[in-house]
Amino acid sequence: MAEMSRTMRTIGLIGGMSWESTAIYYKAINEETQRLLGGHHNARSIVLSLDFAEIEAHQAAGQWNEAAALLRDAAKTLVRAGASILLLCTNTMHKVASAVAEATDATFIHIADPTATEIRKHGIRTVGLLGTRYTMEEDFYRQRIERSGLTVLIPERQERDDVHAIIYDELCHGLIKDDSRTRYQAIVSSLATRGAEGVILGCTEIGMLLDSRYVNLPLFDTARLHAMAAVAESVRS
Repeated sequence: MAEMSRTMRTIGLIGGMSWESTAIYYKAINEETQRLLGGHHNARSIVLSLDFAEIEAHQAAGQWNEAAALLRDAAKTLVRAGASILLLCTNTMHKVASAVAEATDATFIHIADPTATEIRKHGIRTVGLLGTRYTMEEDFYRQRIERSGLTVLIPERQERDDVHAIIYDELCHGLIKDDSRTRYQAIVSSLATRGAEGVILGCTEIGMLLDSRYVNLPLFDTARLHAMAAVAESVRS
């Protein structure tokens, strides 16, 4: 028997930063849609995967306006193709989130918002943050989380350098190394010693390396939380 049709809003994914985590988004979005709706349902979605080499070069050169222009164009392309919900599938590029959000009339879901909501559900007040150097050291991400009444701790300088290098040199290339996981575990332990009650995986690739099997603190995987928030918005009546 054919299934009843279900109205869903189309999710547009600005991906490719890196493609490894975009694949995680696509899988998580469809798994969550199937879980909620059952049957043969999957998400209505459109993926526009950018060339990360171009984005990364702009990041390294501090050319954030140029990177923002690429993301604005991507948002407009997705909306023209039919997307009414937009996800920027990266934490770091939320540095220019306002430019992307303002480029169209689509619903833009900021990656930090479902993350903060989930942290509060756990009754946590102090949380550690792992991510790229930009995400950890600049205010654009931490302040968004802290607006929810949370305290955000970041690793020490050498720890931040190691977290950043592992992301760009390994995870963005799909490389999962045991010694890198061990290093991340040690950094999480250091954050816990300083008072962190949980840790934000504030780069969309980190969940490839670290999950609840490897640490005792609650982990908040931003890619999966972002994906689930998009599905909830898509199927909301």
